[in-house]
Amino acid sequence: MKKSVEKKTKKRDDGHKIKLVVQKRTVFGKKLKGLRKQGKLPANIFGENIKSQAVVLPVKEFLQTYRKAGETQIVYVGLDNKELPVLIQNLQHHPVTDFLLHVDFRKVDLEKKIETDVPLKFVGRSEAVVQNKGILLPLAESLRVEALPGDIPKLIEIDISSLKELNDEIKVQEIKVKGGYVIKESPEKTAVRITVHKEETIETQVVAPDTVEVTTEKKAEAEAPVEGEKEAGPPQKEVKSEAVSVKEEKK
Repeated sequence: MKKSVEKKTKKRDDGHKIKLVVQKRTVFGKKLKGLRKQGKLPANIFGENIKSQAVVLPVKEFLQTYRKAGETQIVYVGLDNKELPVLIQNLQHHPVTDFLLHVDFRKVDLEKKIETDVPLKFVGRSEAVVQNKGILLPLAESLRVEALPGDIPKLIEIDISSLKELNDEIKVQEIKVKGGYVIKESPEKTAVRITVHKEETIETQVVAPDTVEVTTEKKAEAEAPVEGEKEAGPPQKEVKSEAVSVKEEKK
């Protein structure tokens, strides 16, 4: 196991290593607002065999690194002349402006398996979608996997070319795993399905009132008196007079 880890580490040293330099942070609480105005991002390092450490780094450098690594690839954080293998986690954004406020770095042991969420990417062409039989409905954005930190995939690709008819779906047990990781989800969990067009549902809802209106019109025509026949019941004038007399009695 150690030899395989060493080989993977050497490959990263040859230019595949994602690095990020941070500094210890001594500012906390409300004073963090001043740091953010200077273009700096508060962060925290925690995890395997390390005491939680508050750090800070330029937000631009973090964003550049995040585009490469996401939350699944190892980043080597430089702190106090040491490189710590970490995974980026728990990005916190402002609820209104979406401005990045804080991030966590989870230190990992390269020789121990961990669990983390990996995003899904749907590839290929679905015959059901091409022929307009339905639309593609993703039911999961990511899946939980277990692997050594160096074996965690950046994303999991799901080929949708097998989806040819309405209600066709792909479950976890049908996903082809490439690499040294295991999906830690229920095999029966559905990742994606072909469903009906939204327009069809709306169309059905619009047709229903028209049907009611037609039925009402037919009912009115059936109840209308035939020409030449007298309506049953007392004349309209007499009804009005009776109504007036009732009101007078109540008064």
